[in-house]
Amino acid sequence: MSARKQRLLKAHRRNKRVFLVAFLLVLALLGFWLGWWMVPLLLVLAWIAHEAWFADHLFYRAADDYQYRFPSGTPHQTVNLEAGSVRLSEPLAEGETLILELEVKTTWLGRWLDPFVQVGDDRQEFERGVKGRRFLNLSGQGAMLAQSSLAIRGRYCTLAAAGTLWVMANPDYAQRRVMILAPHADDAELAAFGLYSRSEEVSIVTLTQGEIEAEHFQRLGLSESQAARLKGRLRSWDSLAIPLWGGVPVNRCVQLGYYCLQLPLMAEEPAKSFGSRESADTDIRPVRRQNPLSLPADIDGAPTWQNLIADLVALLEHFRPEVVVTPHPELDPHSDHVASTRAVLEAIAASAWKPATLLMYANHLHDNDRWPMGLAGAGIALPPAIEPLPADKLWSPLLSRDVQLDKAMALAMEHDLQEAPVFKRQLRRLIQQVLAGRRWPATGSNEFFRKAVRRHELFWVRDLSD
Repeated sequence: MSARKQRLLKAHRRNKRVFLVAFLLVLALLGFWLGWWMVPLLLVLAWIAHEAWFADHLFYRAADDYQYRFPSGTPHQTVNLEAGSVRLSEPLAEGETLILELEVKTTWLGRWLDPFVQVGDDRQEFERGVKGRRFLNLSGQGAMLAQSSLAIRGRYCTLAAAGTLWVMANPDYAQRRVMILAPHADDAELAAFGLYSRSEEVSIVTLTQGEIEAEHFQRLGLSESQAARLKGRLRSWDSLAIPLWGGVPVNRCVQLGYYCLQLPLMAEEPAKSFGSRESADTDIRPVRRQNPLSLPADIDGAPTWQNLIADLVALLEHFRPEVVVTPHPELDPHSDHVASTRAVLEAIAASAWKPATLLMYANHLHDNDRWPMGLAGAGIALPPAIEPLPADKLWSPLLSRDVQLDKAMALAMEHDLQEAPVFKRQLRRLIQQVLAGRRWPATGSNEFFRKAVRRHELFWVRDLSD
């Protein structure tokens, strides 16, 4: 956890304690003046208000500017918002990824309903109370933008009269040899189903079994270790079988079988074995039996960092990817995700085969657990970046409605995304639907069906050829 997030979390908890004390004092006074029968009613109303408007986890201020830098020389121009359209100040540069930097300011309604920007046939939502620099994703709307006819308007927010349009040109990486690195089963689908389902030559490497947090399977009468072992087997099967739905054959999918939340510890002590926290297993070979090739760790089955690096080196040299897709180490804070990218970079350094490009994704965020905000099927605005990130180029390919549906069905096959939300979450969603106007997709109840099935996929591009 970053020092900034620790400070914000500490301030959040302090403010929450102060608010609770003040609220209880006000409640006591109202109960004294109006009658104690009012206290339970006021408590219920306060809880409903919290669930409707104050339950989001944002570890930054909605008035903070997003801090993005793009590579030196990235084409950009000032644009004006006139008569409800985006007006260019010069001809549109060549490039498929279009990002509009713009000041957005909430209206009073935008403190209670999610503010959004309607841009062309898309809408992109932001935090309630937003007041600062944000980055809209206009990718896919270049034709209308070039004609200065792209419609734009804010709902529950106002937009500055001028902004900056950034244009980034990339090759179609789906036409290159691609290797997708997934720390857990489902990470490849969440981040890159659209990419891998149209890739000519792609491999998918999943690092862990995904065996922890298996309480759901204990309902079958299993012990904690038995439930974790079953979940690990099922999710390992997911990592090999579900890519078939996107056209990736089993002989291009590999499950390495390491254990959840142990990768960071392995990195610190590379020769030491780290077995599962919950299944008590210490041998990674049982879930590797369906792999299409033999790997170095098959010899002893030890879950060590040294074995992981050796496995990845062997896979790089076997599949020879030109592009590696991996979690963004500065943006995605999940410890296994950070360690996965560290591992693949170590493997690339040790390998005889050198990929040219890193495409990085974020399935989790430090600061905002609702990003991408808004509706399933909508575009993906850039995520909060309150502390500046490295100046990487972006690539944001489009997903058709048919591919979005296929992506949703791939997620529906994932065992980890099938469990129904607990009653409290279901009740919160109902309250937010009635009072805050929020909507969830019919394709699945897990939050990733809303967050991951979108008009765009989004990758940060880093050149490895230097």
